[in-house]
Amino acid sequence: MQHTNAGLPHWDMSRIYAGLDSPEFQAGFEALGKAIARTVGLFDAHGIMLHAEPIPIDENTAEIFATTLNQLNSVSTQANLHRAYIASFISTNSRDTVAQMWMSKLQLIMTTFQKLMTRFTAWIGSLQDVEALIEQSAAARDHAFATRKARIEAEHLMSPEEEALATELTLTGGRAWAKFYNNFSSQITADVTVAGETKMLPMTDIRNLAFDADRDVRRHAYEVELATWEANAMPIASALNSIKGQMNTLSKRRGWPSPLDIALFNNNIDRETLDAMLDTARGFFPIFRQYLRAKAGVFGARKLPWYDLFAPVGKSKQTWAFDTSRDFIIEEFSAFSPRLGDLAKRAFGERWIDAEPRDGKRGGAFCMWVRDGESRILANYKPAYGGMGTLAHELGHAYHNLARRHRTYIQRQTPMTLAETASNFCEILVREAALKTAPPQEQIVILEASLQDATQVVVDITSRFIFEQEVFARREERELSADELNAIMLESQTATYGDGLDSAFLHPYMWAVKPHYYSSTFYNFPYMFGLLFSLGLYARYKADPDTFLSSYDALLSATGMDDAATLAARFGIDIHSTDFWQGSLQLIAEDVVRFQDLV
Repeated sequence: MQHTNAGLPHWDMSRIYAGLDSPEFQAGFEALGKAIARTVGLFDAHGIMLHAEPIPIDENTAEIFATTLNQLNSVSTQANLHRAYIASFISTNSRDTVAQMWMSKLQLIMTTFQKLMTRFTAWIGSLQDVEALIEQSAAARDHAFATRKARIEAEHLMSPEEEALATELTLTGGRAWAKFYNNFSSQITADVTVAGETKMLPMTDIRNLAFDADRDVRRHAYEVELATWEANAMPIASALNSIKGQMNTLSKRRGWPSPLDIALFNNNIDRETLDAMLDTARGFFPIFRQYLRAKAGVFGARKLPWYDLFAPVGKSKQTWAFDTSRDFIIEEFSAFSPRLGDLAKRAFGERWIDAEPRDGKRGGAFCMWVRDGESRILANYKPAYGGMGTLAHELGHAYHNLARRHRTYIQRQTPMTLAETASNFCEILVREAALKTAPPQEQIVILEASLQDATQVVVDITSRFIFEQEVFARREERELSADELNAIMLESQTATYGDGLDSAFLHPYMWAVKPHYYSSTFYNFPYMFGLLFSLGLYARYKADPDTFLSSYDALLSATGMDDAATLAARFGIDIHSTDFWQGSLQLIAEDVVRFQDLV
């Protein structure tokens, strides 16, 4: 079996603290606790809570608002730094008991802080006239969008006592189950036999074998993976049932029509936008199925089995070793803009990236903001075009963090719909650059990797959306067994992939694979929004680079400061219109035709 881990970097957290046992970290953690205690005193002194009578808008109210807001921004920034630092140890080694202990302590003190945030929301809901406050207070004007959202959210709060209890119980409820899932799933291993050699591998490595060039290896890994998920399904199903059950209960008690309505509110879009995007995407499913059937033909099959979904196609002399990917990304990012290129150089040079797959490490990839313009990127790197694309994607998130560095913590809060803007844009940049100089066989490799991703983000994510809708609906009545969850997933995959995949070889355990089900609600559609929105932006960049560059960073900087429709309108984009979504999906359709011609 090919070994891909040698020499891959681990991220460097010593720039923040020397270690979890360092006096500096412990002093910082203690300072965070004291800051939260001071915030409690500030709230009590100024009566920051739900009021029975409307609070008049005057100079005193405006001053209280500004003082409270500044304190919340300051403490949130401190908390984010410590959360990211502790999480860096857990996400790369879930067996790190010291880090787990610190995270538990952090979650406990942050429960107090979360209660304060709820009190602040309730206080804003008690204001006589939020628009008058925005007009009178500079701090409120700077945070106008967040202030207006808080007023709406306040309408959906339970009583102060119930909200406080819900916050406390989440430590042993949904959040505890999410923590369990992440720890448990990261430690799952199984025996895999490749080239006559049997090795025990973590699930991240087993899933990476889906990209292996040997079809027998892919099928064996697929069979081992499904058998391993089956053996571990019961506790994971318990986690999913508990998390979705809690969300159903809380959404009802807070007066939301459904958990989906909460997700739309949190993502700063409306149902009209979601319907326009999903309906347009469904109209393009036959195009995606054409791609899947063309790929199946490469392997001499009429329909594609799941274990060939991520199989490499074409012949490439480009190995995409980590260092090769690094140099290519830096070159292409610099060609787009010096600022983006400098960000990439800094990320690689200062070891922001943890790339090695290993036992106990979380699967997939993510980027987390640490402080100012500094981020950390987790990846499970494979030496293939897709590995390079993933790095470019996560570096796009880091660039987005850089663009928001001068914003306050509350201004930075970007919904998932818009959080995928820079990441997808950067992935498109490197893809287009790679295609320019690639010979036909390598174009197949690049296009196939791109279409793989697009199929996941449009078709597979729709299946996950259908799955989550159905789980929420059935969970209203009772808990669901692992077998029922499998059946719902298979129905969802059949409804979306259709005859593009071999129905005898689907993936019933995708609900156990995806960590997002356990940490958020309806995480799926924002990824589709992000890809299609970024494709639309890229088309505008190609049409007029200078105009685009003059406003792109400003857009990224403001993604937490307005709704998606208003921000999109800056580029002449109407996200309520199916025309926009059709334009983006048509670009993918053109790639499908190009791929078919090449293969």
